[in-house]
Amino acid sequence: MRTRGLARLRGWGGAAAMAVACALTGSLVLVLPEAGGAAKADEGADRTSRGSVGAAPARAEECTTPEQSLSPSGKDGPTIEAIRDRDVKKLIVGVDQNSYRWGYRDPNKKTATLEGFDIDLAHKIAEEILGDRDAILFRAIPTNQRVKAIQSGQVDMVVRTMTITCDREKEVSFSTAYFKTGQQVLAPKSSDITGFDDSLDGKKVCSAKGSTALTKLQELKKKGLGADIRTRVPNQLDCLVRLQLGEVDAVVTDSALAASQAAQDPTIELKGDAPLNTEYYGVAMKKPEKGEDDLVRRVNKVLEDYRKDGWQKSYNEWLEPALGESAGPPAPKYED
Repeated sequence: MRTRGLARLRGWGGAAAMAVACALTGSLVLVLPEAGGAAKADEGADRTSRGSVGAAPARAEECTTPEQSLSPSGKDGPTIEAIRDRDVKKLIVGVDQNSYRWGYRDPNKKTATLEGFDIDLAHKIAEEILGDRDAILFRAIPTNQRVKAIQSGQVDMVVRTMTITCDREKEVSFSTAYFKTGQQVLAPKSSDITGFDDSLDGKKVCSAKGSTALTKLQELKKKGLGADIRTRVPNQLDCLVRLQLGEVDAVVTDSALAASQAAQDPTIELKGDAPLNTEYYGVAMKKPEKGEDDLVRRVNKVLEDYRKDGWQKSYNEWLEPALGESAGPPAPKYED
């Protein structure tokens, strides 16, 4: 079975080769290097840490619109000043390096430069805060280590298709939403799977640890969904590789990521007419202490300008080929 799967994978050529290359490359950077005395993340953990010191009190009972964020401001404050004053004169950003068209390295290019929709946004934030779009240090972070990397101080922020949720807001702060998405099923075109329905009964499904997709799957499982949530991987692209190898029958992930993965492999497609729900991506940052919310507000100011000039250009370059025309970025929502 595995031999046949490997032969099938090789037959897919460039797209599958890039998936494998990126997945293997990602596995080499799970142990994140320290910078500026920051603590190392425990890469062996399969869960994010809860209740970290200094985190704001949980407000799950009043969290109905998690995509609301602090009002924008162009003023500097203690957090931004600390970034500028440290030895590493760069913005340290947690990203993905194996999500096609979001944050990835193109194996067909001689340089190993990260590129994609999220990478464009990260460069814009660095340009506005430090005056140089290249004053940035990227750190590849697995899906299940995003929160930990922020809380431990390994990164200043995460720009990595990270969905804003009420549970995550107990642990980190988010910018306003910069992209709208939702959960969808990805499976071979020849499969009889049709979406989040009985067609998933008995099917082996893959999703990433620490993802909203896995959370949604587990919720649906309790309500009677017959899927076999057999595989939980550190990075979402690992699911695509396992699907190509025939080790799983379907992948559940954000529709935006699923569409990009389908663009890598013409034999798979999104199942169902529309995403199961509505979710939003945001830039994630450390919970600010009192009077130290300047970074969150500054990122929101960057997003205010980026929505008017930059967002659509980046979308057209990276995402339109897979997702089609866009209605534009989601409108911001502010809580004060």
